[in-house]
Amino acid sequence: MDKDARSSLTGIRIIELTAMITGPLAGTMLADLGADVIKVENPPDGDPFRSFRGGNYSPYFCTYNRNKRSVVLNLKGEKGREAFLKLIGTADVLIENFRAGVMDRLGLGVARLREANPRLIICSITGFGDTGPYADRPAYDAVGQALSGISGLMLGAEGQITGPSVVDNLTGMYASYAVLGALFERERTGVARTIQLNMLESAIAFIADPFANYTMAGIRPDPLMRVRASQSYALRCSDGALLAIHMSSPTKFWVGVQKAFDRSDLGSDPRFESRAGRMENYEQLAQELGATAKTQERKYWIDRLVENDVPHAPILTLQEVMDDSQVRHLETFTEINHAVHGPHITIRRPVRYDGSRADQPLNAAPDLNEHAAEVLGPLGYSAEAIADLQRG
Repeated sequence: MDKDARSSLTGIRIIELTAMITGPLAGTMLADLGADVIKVENPPDGDPFRSFRGGNYSPYFCTYNRNKRSVVLNLKGEKGREAFLKLIGTADVLIENFRAGVMDRLGLGVARLREANPRLIICSITGFGDTGPYADRPAYDAVGQALSGISGLMLGAEGQITGPSVVDNLTGMYASYAVLGALFERERTGVARTIQLNMLESAIAFIADPFANYTMAGIRPDPLMRVRASQSYALRCSDGALLAIHMSSPTKFWVGVQKAFDRSDLGSDPRFESRAGRMENYEQLAQELGATAKTQERKYWIDRLVENDVPHAPILTLQEVMDDSQVRHLETFTEINHAVHGPHITIRRPVRYDGSRADQPLNAAPDLNEHAAEVLGPLGYSAEAIADLQRG
């Protein structure tokens, strides 16, 4: 990025007391908008995500911590807390994702933080909220998926949890959205908010439509609930490759599918004549389309679906995604470099301003305590004193 270029959050400093995904993703999203995000890590090993593949620089850690600076402070010691509060005095936002009550036990509750910086926006992320019967329980992605109802809408008969983290990521996104709203309000009114959000409510909010269908229309949810309504199908072709189609509600897409698959007989079948019938007989229609799909290779069907303007896509592996012509055109992936660990591929911010992402910082995730001198030096700490802060 051009040194003179300014991003949306240039000049905003965010302190992170976070680990794993929810808090780090919130910080990364704000860092991608130009905020100066300082990640404060515990000695001796820092964020546990660092060591998920051995060493202290795992792909997991790099994914959720680019564009940040790292400082190690022992917050259980008086010297470490003192340095942390000095750092808070320079900040606009604190993001933390400890269990409920941990910040108070460290002597870093809201009152103490506001004493250090009355303009500080505090964003606290927990698993289940600060109070209630589950408040003290540990929470991870599978727990959030299960308790919110997401797993009940996704698991098949085998009951095997699969796929990437969902609740962790969406909670981090909600947190970044909350911080942006609080920053805007503070600019207008001077009021610095304390934000509380939790994984459970974030996950429930993410699947608002199944709850609405259940409470308003009495529709009992199951794993096929959404795909029936959206008329989405995964079909295996003669070459073994998978193809997805999504007809949604417009009649023209149902007509297009019949033409693409040379199955005009489906349109006159009483089971499928109406959208309601296609929803009610979803599994039977899936069998019919699946039987036809197996007669040709995927490329043949893609050409036919394009010709008939049907929403569709090949179901791709990760490497195929990276090689896809549209993804390459969008320049979604790019190389990022760390002076010690070398280059690796990262996914660029999906948001463009004025058609460009030229304002996005692209700095690799930091080594543990990599920026201690440049962050703590201006606060009056010598190299010897900085080393002492790791001991408390």
